[in-house]
Amino acid sequence: MRTISPRAVLRRAAGGFAAVGLLAAGSLALGTPAQAAGPELVIGGPAATALHPYRASGSPRKSTVGITVDNPSRNGEPGTFDGDFTVTFDLTGIAGIADAAFGESGGADCEVTGPTAVCRGHGLGPGRSALAELELSAAEGSRIGDSGTIRATGKADGATFTAFSTEAVIGGPDLVMERLPLKQDLKPGETQPVPVAFTNNGTRAADGVLLTLMYTRGLDFVERYANCEYSEGEAGRGFPAGTTARCSVPGTYEAGATYRLAVPLSLKATEHAFHDTFVYRIDEDVPGQGAQRSAASAGAGKGAALTLKEAATVRGVDLDPRDNQQEADFVTANSADFVAYGARARGAAGETVAATIGFRNKGPAWVGHLRSGEPVATVDFTVPEGASVTGSPAACRGVTADGQYRESRSGAPRYVCDTSMAVRDGADFALRFHLKIDKVVTGASGAVTVRAPRLAESAKLPFDPKPGNNTALLVLNSDNGDGGSGSTASGGASGSGSGSAGPATAGGSTTGSGATSNGSTTAGAATGGSTTAGSTGGSLASTGTVALPVAAGAAVALAAGGVLYATARRRPQRG
Repeated sequence: MRTISPRAVLRRAAGGFAAVGLLAAGSLALGTPAQAAGPELVIGGPAATALHPYRASGSPRKSTVGITVDNPSRNGEPGTFDGDFTVTFDLTGIAGIADAAFGESGGADCEVTGPTAVCRGHGLGPGRSALAELELSAAEGSRIGDSGTIRATGKADGATFTAFSTEAVIGGPDLVMERLPLKQDLKPGETQPVPVAFTNNGTRAADGVLLTLMYTRGLDFVERYANCEYSEGEAGRGFPAGTTARCSVPGTYEAGATYRLAVPLSLKATEHAFHDTFVYRIDEDVPGQGAQRSAASAGAGKGAALTLKEAATVRGVDLDPRDNQQEADFVTANSADFVAYGARARGAAGETVAATIGFRNKGPAWVGHLRSGEPVATVDFTVPEGASVTGSPAACRGVTADGQYRESRSGAPRYVCDTSMAVRDGADFALRFHLKIDKVVTGASGAVTVRAPRLAESAKLPFDPKPGNNTALLVLNSDNGDGGSGSTASGGASGSGSGSAGPATAGGSTTGSGATSNGSTTAGAATGGSTTAGSTGGSLASTGTVALPVAAGAAVALAAGGVLYATARRRPQRG
């Protein structure tokens, strides 16, 4: 048996900004677990899945049902269930309607035997784990509109399971978002029309649609509508910063018809634009679809509402959700000025001092490596003569003097610290180091350089027009009061026998930071250049949302008068 880990879910969710990774509906678990001494494990999956109608020739068109098991925390303390378990699927409800098989993905060993399917596994880590992928296809003799229910139960010594059921439906809408011919090389301030359009290639009409649009920080729209909910910051997996709008547009969207906005949206590259992404998605508007509607700090727009004709309520399933979404990447002719700052500190031999070094993004652009997920930049710090590092941020690694691998973190002659995949305009990438003064060397200095992440490449940042301010100094025991020399104000230093002001931020205020027991300090995240410091042992000091969460987000402002209307009618695709 294979041990199941929540990482299996993450691996399968990877792959750019795929629709399933960003917006697909989350797992829905049905039933109420009974109280027991062991963990209460929750089987989950989609509430319903649409299947393509049966076709007499060619391979069957399969739909995948992802089945998960959630191991929630008990008494606030997450733990691993380290035992054997069995999950059994009752397939009698789909007899004559759908055929079932298991795909290759998933963490358990599964097989189908007649009207029953069984998955066996061992061990469940905290959180949600991928159990299996159940592949369904319409059975011979089934008709459009037929439906049946699959029920799942679990069994294990030392644990209880909830019951779970999911419905298989033959036929349904198939909303396909058209790919737009957008101009992708832009200049700050440039605008272009975005005539969103989609087609229903399914077997029945969709009752209302949910139009979801996301854009990263460097993009913006003009209007905000009353029937759109807007959330800024985190809006889905993959995007580090931006806004999302979810617009509920009522009406009946017939099978075989194409719909588009009567007045296109107007997309603008802002002064912060550099490398940006725009995602546009269409789904049937089903009340209570949690994953599509959940958004932190969501608020409705104040403009007019997008209006369409009314329709009756129907089930919300889509024959092929993979084609509901399109994406576009933009490159704007812009730059970001990364300005390094150093620090000064003073201490006697044997004492330990603290100093904050790093860089600030003076903009105007934000920089994000959205597709690759690679760091934007690296801070390269050479330790001053006569000192040794006793505490460093978790994101920093100690290397040899020539930049090669070194096993121990402490006492290295040089440290390299990578940023996250995005650095926002106005961000302060602050790194708190603790250094022991082994020997007093008056005016000993070490370079603080912000450079490209790979040493094999040119150290120059390709987006930075001012490489001259990419280096500063950390100075110990200066005899003339200098320190933190270079391109910007010095960072703070404190410790036994020394003290000075904390680092200046990129246009905001700074609160103090506290040292941890191992001598390292970290600053918490803030927005717009102001800094909030905390004390989490040895982790990266990330201020001004430098180490941004991997989540996507973008708000949409729908252009004035944006109304969907049918532009063409096509024969629904059969078989």
